[in-house]
Amino acid sequence: MVAPEQVRLVVEPVLGTFGMELVDVESGPGGLRVVVDRGDGGLDLDTLAEATRLVFGALDENETAGPKGSYTLEVSSPGIERVLRTPEHFRRFVGATVAIKTRPGTSGDRRIEGRLIEADAQAIVVEVTGRTDARRRLAYDQIERARTVLQWGPAVRPGKGKTRPGGGSASTARPGGGSASTARPGGGPANSAAPRGGPARVATAHWTADAR
Repeated sequence: MVAPEQVRLVVEPVLGTFGMELVDVESGPGGLRVVVDRGDGGLDLDTLAEATRLVFGALDENETAGPKGSYTLEVSSPGIERVLRTPEHFRRFVGATVAIKTRPGTSGDRRIEGRLIEADAQAIVVEVTGRTDARRRLAYDQIERARTVLQWGPAVRPGKGKTRPGGGSASTARPGGGSASTARPGGGPANSAAPRGGPARVATAHWTADAR
């Protein structure tokens, strides 16, 4: 499997040139998943198809970073529960509920959940759920994985939506939710499949690469 950090180094600058943000990279047998976002929220299926072409092109030009042989590239939007990787990600979600898994060797419980109350350039502070006055300060290099946690409020009248932490309403899908199958250059347009239910729906584009 390809190292996600290698992919990130190659792909992140390319996406940034087109106003997109690389959120996460996941590598598995025969496939690569890349999660992207845009600050203006304009991440529809056409944008995802373009992001897929950009990612594939960057990996094709740098063969040491991408998977070898035939593989499936999936480019998707973050969904409601957001992966947190960089200090900027954490700063953006101060006040939200987060779930964190720490790296082996870090003191205390490895899995914690609570409200993110601080995030600076070196570390974060989490107010741990269910423990009075319990706060954990974690340096970024102590965090193995982190994501936001969607908190649903009490039942409300139909049409009113669910309550997000801090007010506002929670949307169950990004614009153009569902999935898209993206053809290779010269092929047909992306096709949108029927949206699936559930709050974690994302827009997705797939690309199957031929063996090099």
